[in-house]
Amino acid sequence: MKTYVLSIEGMMCSHCTDRVGKALSGVDGVKNVEVSLEEKNAVVTADESVTADALKAAVEAQDYPVTEVREG
Repeated sequence: MKTYVLSIEGMMCSHCTDRVGKALSGVDGVKNVEVSLEEKNAVVTADESVTADALKAAVEAQDYPVTEVREG
C-alpha cells in the first residue's frame, strides 16, 4: 500500500470535499480517502499500482487544481 497527500486549491465547502472524495475513490485501486477542507488536502491510501498522476488527473477533472502530490 502507498499513501499520497495531495494539496488541492479551490475547495470552499463540504460539497467541494465530497466531489474530490468521490473522484479519488473512483480511481481503480484506491482503498481509502480522507479530504480536509481546513488543510486543503486529501490523504489517499491505495494499492501499489496507483500513480500520483492518476490521482491528480481525477481531482483536476473536477476543476480543482492540484498544487502538489507527495508520498506520505
